[in-house]
Amino acid sequence: MTTPSRPAAKTAMLSFLVDFALVVAFAAIGRASHDTTPFGVGLITTAWPFVVALAIAWLVSFGWRRPTALVPTGVVVWLVTAAGGLGIRVLSGDTAAVPFIIVATITLAVFLLGWRLVATLATKRRA
Repeated sequence: MTTPSRPAAKTAMLSFLVDFALVVAFAAIGRASHDTTPFGVGLITTAWPFVVALAIAWLVSFGWRRPTALVPTGVVVWLVTAAGGLGIRVLSGDTAAVPFIIVATITLAVFLLGWRLVATLATKRRA
């Protein structure tokens, strides 16, 4: 087993932090769209199922190995974060109406896949 180099570890950490920030932004935008304060305890209450699912997604996908890869890392992170977050939300006693499921899945796809697509295109352009 090899240990990651500093640049690789830095890229993985930065990639996870981008994913984390985007998941929290998703929750904040959702709260704001329902005329509730997008910050504070309410944000934590809304975001935590998706943040937990994101952490699981990174473990399942071995996200630190190829953190900026659209496939497979991005797709696995997106699907596990969306499905897992919705599942944890329901299991914790909250709701997940069909429109919310659709919006959450699409928004998380744009957020979690979008930055990876941009990174992939930028890397190919530089090469």
